[in-house]
Amino acid sequence: MTKENNMEVARRFTRRLHELPSEELELIAGLFVRREVHKGELLISEKDIARDIVFVEKGLLRQFYFKEGRDITENFACDGDGAMCIVSLFTGRRNCLQLESLEEGVIWSISYAGLVELSERYLHIARLLRHLLEGSLMLSQYKADSWRFETSRERYARFVRDYPEIARRASVNHIASYLLMTPESLSRVRAGVL
Repeated sequence: MTKENNMEVARRFTRRLHELPSEELELIAGLFVRREVHKGELLISEKDIARDIVFVEKGLLRQFYFKEGRDITENFACDGDGAMCIVSLFTGRRNCLQLESLEEGVIWSISYAGLVELSERYLHIARLLRHLLEGSLMLSQYKADSWRFETSRERYARFVRDYPEIARRASVNHIASYLLMTPESLSRVRAGVL
């Protein structure tokens, strides 16, 4: 990968969060590492310690865990999205979540420790990191509120509205577990919503 490609990737993934001056954008670009991923590939297992934030250039990822023998989808990330195992990143302990590629694709990883180090010296990178973490926190809160206050039908309608591309590309089983439904319940909801 050329330096120009890394700059374009850094610009694409950071501009939604916080516009960086050229010097700081160049520093961030130097941290990005490109990787091609395959369908079914496990990028992070529950025994790993997460060290990177992942951005999806092309493809579909899902974070998941096992509970009582069931595979539960925690989150999805597709083209242009980021994914991180935040508790493991913050604590340095083994992960509870796994990260799997659901499609052939391309991801870019950036070292969380490297990002934190730069954020201690550069104001705009500190703001970028803050916006990234705030976004992750808000997403978790929206999801928790959805589980608490919305019906199954409302959760599905919100999911389709907010994530149409994921709704189109992810399997019914993965979407159902993300929405805390059985595939059969989701089928009934879809019949009523569509």
